[in-house]
Amino acid sequence: MALENTLIQDKLTETFNNDVFNFQQERDIFSLEASADKITALILFLKNDSELRFHFLTDLCGVHYPDNDSERQFAIVYHLHNWYENKRLRIKVYLNGEKPEIKTVSNIFLSSNWMERETYDFYGINFIGHPQLKRILNMDEMVSFPMRKEFPMEDSGRTDKDDRFFGRTTTNC
Repeated sequence: MALENTLIQDKLTETFNNDVFNFQQERDIFSLEASADKITALILFLKNDSELRFHFLTDLCGVHYPDNDSERQFAIVYHLHNWYENKRLRIKVYLNGEKPEIKTVSNIFLSSNWMERETYDFYGINFIGHPQLKRILNMDEMVSFPMRKEFPMEDSGRTDKDDRFFGRTTTNC
């Protein structure tokens, strides 16, 4: 019997109530949002449930939404895979922009160790309980997080570009 979206949604809402929401099918991936304080329990449930069996963490990454409210400026996205049924699941958890932090899942999926370090390195998101949360790709001396959208896209002092040719002015050429 195939693992249906309705079964996943019913099991999760029965167990986690309002801490899981916004269920939707996005192309070939069933997606949902979850409360940050329930993420370890949710991931553990998805892995250990005898019907759901999401035993593989495909990816974990960060996203910065600087235009969102401060409570939803960062997101952690988890991609899980049930190999038995070839079913994929995406979980998005939004974090506070002032102090982005979430519990580690490295005690559930060892593969998340490197992914969480990379996300910390590029976004500055603190994974509480991580065994060795430090920069992994950038220099230790860096004080910024390069994937945050906190800097202008281009140097405003550049003189070698004429914005009119790139459609960047409101007046026509």
